[in-house]
Amino acid sequence: MEERTIRSRLEGISKAAHPDLGDLEFLLSVETGEEKAEIFSFADTVRREGVGDSVFLRGLVEFSSYCSNTCLYCGLNRSNLSLERYRLSFEEILASAAAIAARGIGTIVLQSGEDGSEAGFIARVVSEIKDRYGLAVTLSVGERSRADYGLWREAGADRYLLRIESSDPALYEALHVGRRFETRLRCLVDLRELGYQVGSGVMVGLPGQTPRTLAGDIRFFREMDFDMVGIGPFIPHPDTPLRDAAPGVVDTTLLMIALTRIVTGNAHLPATTALGSMGGRDYRIEGLKAGANVIMPNFTPTERKRLYAIYPGKRCVDEPSGACVFCMEGLATLAGLHIDYSRGDSLKTHDASACLNGGASVF
Repeated sequence: MEERTIRSRLEGISKAAHPDLGDLEFLLSVETGEEKAEIFSFADTVRREGVGDSVFLRGLVEFSSYCSNTCLYCGLNRSNLSLERYRLSFEEILASAAAIAARGIGTIVLQSGEDGSEAGFIARVVSEIKDRYGLAVTLSVGERSRADYGLWREAGADRYLLRIESSDPALYEALHVGRRFETRLRCLVDLRELGYQVGSGVMVGLPGQTPRTLAGDIRFFREMDFDMVGIGPFIPHPDTPLRDAAPGVVDTTLLMIALTRIVTGNAHLPATTALGSMGGRDYRIEGLKAGANVIMPNFTPTERKRLYAIYPGKRCVDEPSGACVFCMEGLATLAGLHIDYSRGDSLKTHDASACLNGGASVF
């Protein structure tokens, strides 16, 4: 039997509703620069055909560093007693939204630890942002009840980010103490059924991951047909149980971005801040060249940015809020792309039942 080429494997996974795990595992394990370049080039073509040459900006506001979880990799985990915690007030959040709107950016991302913020407070924030500035609103505040998700959707929230971190149930529950994989899935389905544009994602390099589990993550993204997928490297935090673990490998992270682009087609994929914070070098340009098309400048108040310490060495924490917008044009240009300040809504055409009917095999 003739050995299959890189190209034939890439074409196969790009067309499959359920990409072959063996092909994905093989492609994640390529070693030569020539093989990786072929994958990145294929992903770049898919990106150009699926989402064009635009890089969309999302203004990020990290409004609370409190968290009730004990996730083994995260510096916000409740067991980290050395972290100074904060919550932004209603007025502080609105001031950050005003700054985002003033820069012409069409989307705000409101992110926090799972701090149990009162659902009505978040609804009021969302409603006020929509009324004053007309921004697309993305929420990323973790697992909540369907009723809370519904309240926020009614208030005007457009999108929701809820990272799976691993589609392998055993690995997920090993990393997330006291959390259930089924609950995470149920939240993702609730969000889709409520009409959100839904995003998820993983960290690359977590202890216990293998090329096979990462291949499963990519297939999960395709089967769930997410509107957005965030992929970044694992960076160990000194105040977590995984402090001594090896960090994620940049090349593997870039291959994950590229293969996710190939199997998801027109999903929005960010070049994450974590990818820009590896070993003192900014790899977001490589992320854009590998198929990413979103960057998220940080508009958290300057005095609070360093306290949102999910991982150490985070880029731009000492810069004035929103200052990194000025370097976004340069990043895009170096990747052969251009900045788009519009909302950048989902390009997907799935219906609200896609997650349950013919969707992910985990169901």
